[in-house]
Amino acid sequence: MPAANQSDCVRSFYAALDDHDYDSLAGLLAPGFVHDRPGLTLEGRDRFIRFMREERPNRQTSHPIDAIYRDGESELAARGRLLDDDGREIAAFVDVFGFDDDGIESVRTYTR
Repeated sequence: MPAANQSDCVRSFYAALDDHDYDSLAGLLAPGFVHDRPGLTLEGRDRFIRFMREERPNRQTSHPIDAIYRDGESELAARGRLLDDDGREIAAFVDVFGFDDDGIESVRTYTR
């Protein structure tokens, strides 16, 4: 994926999560997508989508992004907050995105 499109792709990733638009979310992810987060690794686009749709502890959340940072051509980091449906902060996070020609290849999540 061209570096110029990666920031838009990241913003679309969070919009799809927040809107529960799992078809759009799947379209952003490479087939071999991996999400590595504290206490859990989800391997494969379909597994990630199933988790987000059916298994995540709180589906009524939003992900406002405070900043996006670039490291070369293949990685991008998004710093944001996870908010509950009342707007209260659940966690602050940094997600590091890896890309390949098929889209988002990986996300490593760091929280506090």
